[in-house]
Amino acid sequence: MVLASVVAVLATITGLVALWPHGSVPRPRSITTQKTLAAKVVSVVRTPCAIAGAAGCRTVRATLTEGADRGKTMALLIAGTTGFAGLAAGDRIRVFKTPPPPPGVAAGRTAPYSFADFDRRLPMLWLALGFAVLLVATGRLHGLRALIGLIASLLIVVEFLIPAILHGHSAVGVAVLGSFAVMLVTMPLCYGFGAKAIAAWLGTGLSLLLAVGLAEAFTHLAHLAGTSSEEALYLSAATRVSLQGLLLAGMVIGALGVLVDLTVSQASTVIALRRANPALGFKRLFTGALAVGHDHIAATVNTLVFAYAGASLPVLLIFSIGGSTFTDAINSESVAEEVVATLVGSIGLIASMPITTALAAALALHLRDRQLADAHAHAH
Repeated sequence: MVLASVVAVLATITGLVALWPHGSVPRPRSITTQKTLAAKVVSVVRTPCAIAGAAGCRTVRATLTEGADRGKTMALLIAGTTGFAGLAAGDRIRVFKTPPPPPGVAAGRTAPYSFADFDRRLPMLWLALGFAVLLVATGRLHGLRALIGLIASLLIVVEFLIPAILHGHSAVGVAVLGSFAVMLVTMPLCYGFGAKAIAAWLGTGLSLLLAVGLAEAFTHLAHLAGTSSEEALYLSAATRVSLQGLLLAGMVIGALGVLVDLTVSQASTVIALRRANPALGFKRLFTGALAVGHDHIAATVNTLVFAYAGASLPVLLIFSIGGSTFTDAINSESVAEEVVATLVGSIGLIASMPITTALAAALALHLRDRQLADAHAHAH
């Protein structure tokens, strides 16, 4: 098992070196984003206008808080009220410089800046800081390790996974490699290099590969093309990224978190049983840990199902309002994608429990008292 782990680690490192994106990400001309600036709302006045009909418009006076025109107060016209009905004085917003009219079109009287969106960065920053403080306060050293592992995982997604896909590499291959890279960073950091980490690493890897195989097979059988969202269609028109591959990659990344949670818990349970009673053999370790795993897997599968159900809730509401039957609703690609992702992830989750338990039980039999104590020090 140690040899298998070493081979998997070397393969992961080799894959990262081979697929690591170099150079800038190609940016199609059809996809452009506006650079936004921070501003603070001074006043909001409802204004009648023809373009918004009965909903009317809002004239917003705001002061720029950054950029070359910092301190300048300007007027912005916002049509309609959807999403912005709560806009009030004191709110922080984002604005962008109004682009010039196309050549040949007479320039009318337009405001120099236009409204982009609310500025949500500060509330999210406070929430993230609260999460980090609570994690470190309750988990102490283990919490700090978990926080560092989380940051490293996000860096892998941002610096490797997304750019590698945009550079034309297979989205599924990159997602699998990125998942193994995440495990390579987080598991030793949070759980050390002992038997528990080895069993969890191998169990997660095997279960993830099983989930990938099932996802690829049933994505083709169900004729899922990954075109259910406007963002996907927009991306396909501007890049050469395979939408079906992107859909599969999303399933892989979505299943990784719950798989690691279950495999580490199962490995920890086996080590704890062995430490409590060193006389236990493979069969009793396996059955004892499996009994604990049955309860854990029921809760984890529910977590996975409701996470995907929550993502599909707006679509299901639309079908319900339209009078569609339940079978027609789940047959639509937007819902079918979530159903397949849920079932694939759940099957991988269920398979990971006996696989990881068996691996951990086999390793635990070879641990001495001191190794058992060290393994217990890195408990989940």
